[in-house]
Amino acid sequence: MNQQGKISKRIGKIYWTLVTTAGGLALSTISAFAADDIWTKFSSLMQDVYGKILGVSTIIAVTAAAVALVVRMVSRNQRAVDEATTWLKRIVVTWVILNTLGFIVAYIQPLVEGGQYKAK
Repeated sequence: MNQQGKISKRIGKIYWTLVTTAGGLALSTISAFAADDIWTKFSSLMQDVYGKILGVSTIIAVTAAAVALVVRMVSRNQRAVDEATTWLKRIVVTWVILNTLGFIVAYIQPLVEGGQYKAK
């Protein structure tokens, strides 16, 4: 092997050693600054996901309810009016249940955290 090949291999080994060391240092400092445990992160992630689902479900519920109301008002077929009314009731009940779950998670869950009721 010529001199140029040996130097190239040596530079490659030094480069990857530096990259690995820098990566290890970066990961160790990140974990030192992240004081939250996995359950706190999971809880905040689930609250964020729930907030996004609630926003999308509200838009879908309003759109579906508008369609059901239009069908109910415009249709001359009694069966279609009855089905639109049934769908409108289902949409409202589902939307209320989703909002109630959000209320429980946001306000009641911190009161009973860890199985111990904390009166504030």
